[in-house]
Amino acid sequence: MTVRVALIGANGHGRWHRRRLAPRHESGAIAFVGIAEPNPLDPDPPVPPGTRLFPDHHTLLAETRPDVVVICTPPGTHLPIALDALAARCDLLLEKPPLLSLADHTRLVAALAEAGRSCQVGFQALASAAYDELCAAVEGGALGTVTGIAAVASWQRDDAYYARSPWAGRRAVDGALINPLGHAVMQSLALADRVCSASRYAPLVTGGGAYLDAEQSVPKTLEVERYRTRPIESDDTAVLRLTGQGRPPVVVAVTLAGEELIPGEITVTGTRGSATLEYPTDRLRLPGDPGMREVPGRVDLLDNLLAHRADRAGVPLRAALAATAGFTAVVEALGAAPAPAALGDGVVADLGAGPQRVRSIRGINGVLRRAAEQHALPSELGVPWAHPPHTENSLQTTGPGTARK
Repeated sequence: MTVRVALIGANGHGRWHRRRLAPRHESGAIAFVGIAEPNPLDPDPPVPPGTRLFPDHHTLLAETRPDVVVICTPPGTHLPIALDALAARCDLLLEKPPLLSLADHTRLVAALAEAGRSCQVGFQALASAAYDELCAAVEGGALGTVTGIAAVASWQRDDAYYARSPWAGRRAVDGALINPLGHAVMQSLALADRVCSASRYAPLVTGGGAYLDAEQSVPKTLEVERYRTRPIESDDTAVLRLTGQGRPPVVVAVTLAGEELIPGEITVTGTRGSATLEYPTDRLRLPGDPGMREVPGRVDLLDNLLAHRADRAGVPLRAALAATAGFTAVVEALGAAPAPAALGDGVVADLGAGPQRVRSIRGINGVLRRAAEQHALPSELGVPWAHPPHTENSLQTTGPGTARK
């Protein structure tokens, strides 16, 4: 029987999902049975004939009875929509950030187990052959004992980017680390989990991505410096360091106010050498390689979810919700952290004008590279505009009603 798939949230990034669903519908691989979108639907891309439109997900679930729902709505709505979809016996493809607190994460994981359903999260870089090859090198000892993991990325976003939706630039749900560059955070955490799985713990799931239970996969201490170049609540530049739980230190240094583009690099350093993965392009350098080389091949996350539905024991999810507890802990901590420090015009240059104006921090690429190479924060590097970091010392226990340090 053809799997019935519905999309909840079809504008913005939902348009990307529409482009992925339409050809599968036309080929007969799935039946794209419905869209729930409360706002007028963007005309591009066109909706396949026969795909029904609904103003809310309740009506969609009741009238189309999908087998799988793709949830691409504002992050704060994910949990209630996901629970409704589970009550309708759907499997889920949930966009990032999946949830905003560890309490919500625990609740949804438990609901999935009770319903006998599965949830894939939209971290597509975890399904690349380049990532698999890097994991194999780490777990096979090619780098020796891993001493650190660091990610660096430098992007530019214009004023129009921050006007794209009501939640853009909002403190609890947006920011460089949480949304556009969340892949750098998740990829780094997943690699740290693989190191722990190989050295200390028995993995809970193998084949396409071992992961630890929630308590093991959440680092103990978070240190972060967050900065903004605009009058927004969230950061557009941040350096994050995660330590504890017997894990190698993880540093993620990213900006949306960059100079020349750094697409996104993750470097794993060990006692025998280092390896670098450029995760957006699937280019990889392992010890002995003369330079970066492309490693083609990604498993589509929807295709993986469909294959998993057909063989839940034999085909593991590539980005299972259960593997994202560390990411959710970071999201929760950042949502409760102090507001990012504002950087003034003496540090920031304007490029362009109007909605296409870009703000660029002078010398930021060098700062990010030094932070990644030294596993350090800008304030520790003596950067003149840096502020002292915010520190959380008990990520595993943070949650509603728990005091933060």
